[in-house]
Amino acid sequence: MTNTSAKPLRLGIIGVGKIARDQHLPAIAASSDFILMAAASRHATLNNQPNFASIETMLADGPQLDAVSICTPPGGRDRIARAAIAAGKHVMIEKPPGATVSEVVALQQFASEQGVTLFASWHSREAAGVDAARDWLAQRTVTRVAIHWREDIRVWHPGQEWILAAGGFGVFDPGINALSIVTAILPQALIVESGTIVVPANRASPIAAQIVLRLPNDAPVQLDLDFLQTGKQSWTIAVETTSGTLLLTEGGKRLSIDGAEEVLDLETGEYPRLYERFSALVRDRQSDVDLRPLQLVADAFLVSRHKRAVSFDF
Repeated sequence: MTNTSAKPLRLGIIGVGKIARDQHLPAIAASSDFILMAAASRHATLNNQPNFASIETMLADGPQLDAVSICTPPGGRDRIARAAIAAGKHVMIEKPPGATVSEVVALQQFASEQGVTLFASWHSREAAGVDAARDWLAQRTVTRVAIHWREDIRVWHPGQEWILAAGGFGVFDPGINALSIVTAILPQALIVESGTIVVPANRASPIAAQIVLRLPNDAPVQLDLDFLQTGKQSWTIAVETTSGTLLLTEGGKRLSIDGAEEVLDLETGEYPRLYERFSALVRDRQSDVDLRPLQLVADAFLVSRHKRAVSFDF
């Protein structure tokens, strides 16, 4: 819902990279719930805003803030979020919410102790087809799931060396979007069984992965991730049930059931919906921290065979 009665929340943005410029800044500018007051980034600045080199200097020397939105790479986010929480600020974190499960659990506890909102956002859950898919699957028995998340790192992450460094998640950075959707729409929990993770010889994080999962009813789930897809990009989730097949395409933007495409609201967009959710959480004095997608990635690393591939350079 859009706030119409209270003053906009004064917001600081941490990290002014590609995702902030492409998604967060336009969503903030279009929202009546927030007003951008400052930015903190080690390598970039925003025009017409106070800019700071770190969250510490922004909190100490910047304008008064009610909340911050953290858009940095996952490594080090816990320190940034902890500084904001300690200062009494509400916090929204770009996915994935941290480099490890344990650091986010600690942040969740700290935010509760401080009485502020912590929102671990999963933007793909706000795709147009996700809610309808969840509702359709709620009363059905799933028999098989196939997830194909194949995109070109050179197109979507040009020059972003951090994503293939230690803690950068590699192909699981986009792949966790798929996991955020399936954990939201499937009526049963996912269990990781095995997999193969492919890491370039000169990198620390994977460029491809094949992960085998299952549901508690033993329905098989296959996760296929590739960061070197050329041509048509593929972000699809196919869910077979005892009473029909559901297909999400374009990262959850489009939904079809037994071949018939559903009519969906494609206007709002994922990030405007995220900021609506953040505003509602703050005003209701609640937090939203769902660690299931991150836990599945951690489990995949634990049980998978790691395979070295040829070197990769942007």
